[in-house]
Amino acid sequence: MATIGIELGNVGFQAARCDKTDPQLLASAGGPDWPGYACHDGKKYSFGRAAEDAWFVLPRQVCPVFGDKLSHESSPLNVAGRHASFSELAFYFLREYTQHLAGAAGPLEKVVLAVPSAFLKDAATEEQKIGLLLGMAAELKLPLAGVVDMAAASLCDSRGAGFNPAHPVVVVDMHLTGADLTLHVMEKGRLERRDLAHLSAAGYGALLKHLTAAMGNRFLKATAFDILEDGSIEQAFFRQTKDFLLSGAPEHRYQLNTARRAYEMTGTHEQLVVDAQTYATMLLHGVQSLVQKLPDPAEPVTVALSARAATLPGLDARLRAAGFLRLLRLPAGAAACGAARMGEELLPARKELDEIHGEVSVPQSAVKNSQGAPWEANLQKPRATGPRLRPSHIVIDGLGHGVGGAGAFAIGSPSAGPDLALPEAFNAAEDCLVQLQREAGRLWLLEPGPATGGAAPARTLVEAGDRLVVRCGNAVTDLLFVHCHDPAGMRR
Repeated sequence: MATIGIELGNVGFQAARCDKTDPQLLASAGGPDWPGYACHDGKKYSFGRAAEDAWFVLPRQVCPVFGDKLSHESSPLNVAGRHASFSELAFYFLREYTQHLAGAAGPLEKVVLAVPSAFLKDAATEEQKIGLLLGMAAELKLPLAGVVDMAAASLCDSRGAGFNPAHPVVVVDMHLTGADLTLHVMEKGRLERRDLAHLSAAGYGALLKHLTAAMGNRFLKATAFDILEDGSIEQAFFRQTKDFLLSGAPEHRYQLNTARRAYEMTGTHEQLVVDAQTYATMLLHGVQSLVQKLPDPAEPVTVALSARAATLPGLDARLRAAGFLRLLRLPAGAAACGAARMGEELLPARKELDEIHGEVSVPQSAVKNSQGAPWEANLQKPRATGPRLRPSHIVIDGLGHGVGGAGAFAIGSPSAGPDLALPEAFNAAEDCLVQLQREAGRLWLLEPGPATGGAAPARTLVEAGDRLVVRCGNAVTDLLFVHCHDPAGMRR
């Protein structure tokens, strides 16, 4: 009997299947095509991508908040002269999604739901929201085996790089109308949720609207064309902004066509970083607030970013600059895969739905542990004396990577999501991350290990011609710091 894990993340529903093997994400049963939007055009409902594509065209007929505000309260969506409740919209959405899921995965035999952490923040909230979900499951005849905190489930995904559960971990996730930050610690053989912070202002929906407006203002200055001229044009611009954000590409060429002419503008990732800095700051402060509540705030902490949170431009750099060097990027659908694995290994089938309660902790055996292969990094300086130029690039495997700008710059294993990734073989190392600091035009190598006595960490000046040799087992890579001139011959 295979177990299906469903991740109720309204930025994009995901589903995974587990059948006595490692869970597999069902790519045709979720993702960006299933965001938590509902639309009623006066005749019929539409959900997911179709409803999202009407957000700017029919703003009063689209509701993107029913998932997070799950309750019997009336939504702003007017259907046949009355306002549909949030729970009604959630039921219709879940019904359509599970029908689609059954078509992709076959008959559903055992299902585990991974729900937003805020659904399980206290007993009263759990009774309301989980009670409604159980009622929907009964109406839809879903063979439900359990309901688990999305953050806890995501840490059980066997596809991820894993982390060291001996130290605390903060999971950062974003939903359409807010962000959930959860602090987990290992206690008596279980990874327990110690604390939860819900940031209502840090939602993905608000982020997308803000980025669309900011890029729209640039588009107006560059082309003298206002995207607000028509709802369908604004919707097309929103779609391009969202695709740009999700792609992680360094730039995107915006293109809008009207009956009279075509308009174009190139947007850059650096612009997205600037536009999203308020949201990155909110999440950083949220993480810092949780860590300060630990008995020893200086203890090493892993920050695990959901795939949704990891798309927030500049967030990982802000976290590293604040001293959070143990960053873990969770795979897309991590909560779905973790829930499927938990259902297969830990949760028996239930005959009565009232036996099901929300789980906010998981046994240590279910957690994906990191592989702690040792690693080392050594900075080698040439014998030549005298002043040398400041490095502008790092060369690895024949390719140059710029290190201009200000703030932190990290080199490490691909699973850590650094600014410059080492070869895949370095994923075998736990927390393989070399931290550089850019300050007043200079580049400094920060010594690994925590600072003592409140002092800043020791650091070494890096100059053009220096080599950084990083080793992990049999894997060795050599990085050369160089100074390059721009095409005009001007030094950077």
